[in-house]
Amino acid sequence: MRFLEAAISILLVIYSIKNLIAGSRFKLLNYLPTIALICLVFHLFIEGQRLQMIPLYGFTAIAFLMSLPALLKSTDIITRPSVWTVAGRILTLIFLVISIAIPVLLPVPTLLKPSGSYPVGTVTMALTDTTRKEIYSGKDEYRKFLIEIWYPAISPTTAVNRAPWMPDAKIVAPAIADYINLPHFFLNHLTLAKSWSYENIQVNRTDGPFPVLIFSHGWNGFRQQSTFLMQELASHGYIVVAMEHPYGARLSVFPDGTIIPNNPNALPKGKPTEEYEAAARILVDQWAGDIGFALTYLSALNQNDSQGQFTNMFAIEKVGIFGHSTGGGAAIQFCSIDSRCKAGLTLDAFVRPLGLIALEKGTRQPFFYMFSELWPFERNTELFQRYYSHVDQSNQVVYILGADHYDFSDLPALSPLAAQLGLKGQIDGKRVQYIIDSYVLAFFDREFNNKPTNLFDGPQLEYPDVRYGNSLSKNK
Repeated sequence: MRFLEAAISILLVIYSIKNLIAGSRFKLLNYLPTIALICLVFHLFIEGQRLQMIPLYGFTAIAFLMSLPALLKSTDIITRPSVWTVAGRILTLIFLVISIAIPVLLPVPTLLKPSGSYPVGTVTMALTDTTRKEIYSGKDEYRKFLIEIWYPAISPTTAVNRAPWMPDAKIVAPAIADYINLPHFFLNHLTLAKSWSYENIQVNRTDGPFPVLIFSHGWNGFRQQSTFLMQELASHGYIVVAMEHPYGARLSVFPDGTIIPNNPNALPKGKPTEEYEAAARILVDQWAGDIGFALTYLSALNQNDSQGQFTNMFAIEKVGIFGHSTGGGAAIQFCSIDSRCKAGLTLDAFVRPLGLIALEKGTRQPFFYMFSELWPFERNTELFQRYYSHVDQSNQVVYILGADHYDFSDLPALSPLAAQLGLKGQIDGKRVQYIIDSYVLAFFDREFNNKPTNLFDGPQLEYPDVRYGNSLSKNK
């Protein structure tokens, strides 16, 4: 819960317990509903209202009205409450606990604060590739997609509000709720969630240029799905560019108001293996094309940014490609055919879409592969082993004990019940993000900043929940 939400809850709990145990004694405590109401007013203006707090709003108003007679009496006559009065107070306390539990179990998400020394700036851009046609819209049009850039910045000289975690949450959040089988309106409060970044603040030109890392999200994902990791990398001196692949993303909202939903036919469920994997290869080819065009665009921006922001800020000779799930497959696919990729990393890579070049020749760049313990499945593992047999065996494979597929994203922050909702494994959410941040940062620091690390040499005392091996075999 946010600060004022917690304050309201604590005041009302004390007041309700006082009514149950002490009755009309301790008259000063009768002012607690008034204080709670004042906190509620500040909460509405400062923190913002949300659906999950409605029962608590109602309870606050009723408690305030019921406290008025006691406040207006000059003296209190202490009487023994009847059984019915006690029962009513117990039921009231139970209702209050339920009212508090709702916003506690569905909080406004708080992302892990980045640990680096740089403030983080962010900007979103819409790109159109006039060399490729869109293959999923059913229209004769060019391919267009979104990118979000997180970058090392200088501290703002004036007060600047933190950027929203999901700028178009009013539209995107209901679509995410539908996808994870929650009621359509359940995530509307994501409009209130803040990132640790600041929109359009000045890039740190003194320390640039910076290595460039391009991230590709998973099927039904979105460009902000792993913001905790994007911000962590940017705070340590990387420019991180997150793709949003329309028709593969859950929902894409363009600056001109165009809304593009996921196209389930792009990765059709229930089809025979051959047909499914043929469709998957087409999808990942399209995503790899997005990555390639984004990199071309960034190179041009590096030569001459008309806004004066990013000129000479991209170290184009230091490009890392990484991705989650289907985006991990896109990272491998791109690096197998484009030498601009200098290092690659995957998070639960979905490799069924890989083309023959990647499967039969592998990748030549340094790579690192992270997997959750619970996600890998037979067909994906079989194809990963086929691909992995063609890469340098020094490219380490690890998996995280107790982690599941969505632990590589921000989704576990949606609720303390994330594991029960299928949004994470049993490992602690902050712990798994710390592990991911540590390994991803160490890998790219080793490749692009010549920083030595022993994380890839084998098991580490600091990370007993990480298993190492040269395959996905959990016996290693």
